[in-house]
Amino acid sequence: MAGVALLARSLGHEVAGSDVGVYPPMSTQLAEQGIAMHEGYDVAHLTPAPDAVIIGNVLSRGNALVEAVLDRDLPYISGAQWVAENVLRHRWVLAVAGTHGKTTTASMLAWILEYAGLKPGFLIGGVPANFGASARLTDSRFFVIEADEYDTAFFDKRSKFVHYRARTAVLNNLEYDHADIFPDLDAIKRQFHHFVRIVPPTGRLIVNAADANLSAVLAMGSWTPIEKFGANGEWTARPILVDAAQFRVQLRGKEMGEVRWGLYGSHNMDNALAAIAAAHHVGVPVDRALAALTAFQNTKRRLEICGQVGGVTVYDDFAHHPTAIEVTLAALRARVGRQRIVAVLELRSNTMRLGVHRDTLADSLKAADQVLLLRPTARSWDIGGVIAELEGRGAAHDTTETLLQALRQTLRPGDHVLIMSNGNFDGLHARLLDCLRADASG
Repeated sequence: MAGVALLARSLGHEVAGSDVGVYPPMSTQLAEQGIAMHEGYDVAHLTPAPDAVIIGNVLSRGNALVEAVLDRDLPYISGAQWVAENVLRHRWVLAVAGTHGKTTTASMLAWILEYAGLKPGFLIGGVPANFGASARLTDSRFFVIEADEYDTAFFDKRSKFVHYRARTAVLNNLEYDHADIFPDLDAIKRQFHHFVRIVPPTGRLIVNAADANLSAVLAMGSWTPIEKFGANGEWTARPILVDAAQFRVQLRGKEMGEVRWGLYGSHNMDNALAAIAAAHHVGVPVDRALAALTAFQNTKRRLEICGQVGGVTVYDDFAHHPTAIEVTLAALRARVGRQRIVAVLELRSNTMRLGVHRDTLADSLKAADQVLLLRPTARSWDIGGVIAELEGRGAAHDTTETLLQALRQTLRPGDHVLIMSNGNFDGLHARLLDCLRADASG
């Protein structure tokens, strides 16, 4: 929604917004753009009456502003539909979908197009470091968008990505998530099928060859040429370094060149393949895409180093699904070798709160030497079983404060602290660094 606000401002609209607990980097970029941000949902925020109200999918009936919009008969629309009607129409849309890697892959793709001189517009769920903003509107016919399968709004239960009418569609992967709106995996597959079935015959589907769930989606019907990436796909990669900070790219078995960059992990290598293939569909030569990736800077909150104090390195990552947690830890392990990794996880997502991943969570943390979990305030399951599976490596805390104090007592020089959450974790990253500085100064 912060990105939507930036696009609306670019179109000349006066924009203000209401939300609760907005945190960096989104709060920062809104302030930098001079977009007024109201804390909370006071109906006074609707005075004077706006010409249009864009409602995000987090709000539902019972919210004070929603009720006032309906009662006053104000014009309202979802964020996805507004973008489709006001930004995407008559543009070549490159949409990146999948359970994991959407933000990173979309950021890579936008940067490749930028590097190639195509000056794309984009709307991405994070802040790409190469651009410094989550959205941009240009005169280019190309627009890159992170295509989320989450529902659109309380009045539109379709997945957001069906609004975007992609011409180039990346299908990165597909797992069960968003248990608050999808009853099972088949329900998500059906939404992905709806996404696939509106990609035109002159378009392209860029699909992860190793994902069985995506194969099942395609089996429901597809009418668009398909290119696959990963093992047994047309686009493949071979790591040169164990942490995949350098790798070679092949197209149908032919060597196309290599990438040397500051990212690591096999998942990022796959994300890169998807971005290269999507850019190739709009005419970007592979060698140009490889050069772009060498200059790519990772998106904020993706294994982002927050600071280093007293030999302790603190990282921030958005991971909140077991698969994302596992690949992020694997990437960090490949980079730091035998140095100790302390994983800190906030069980914040609706799916985590519902306990959907209780049976796979402990296994996803196997690469960590020590694990600290923050218990969710509202939950329907006991995380004691997860702690037991960690066999002495794990502990749960009821508050951020007790977790922080536990970290202070256990950390030592050479440790790597990976803090994972899809929220701001009560500012834990900065608070920990402050404590480490205080401890170091005596």
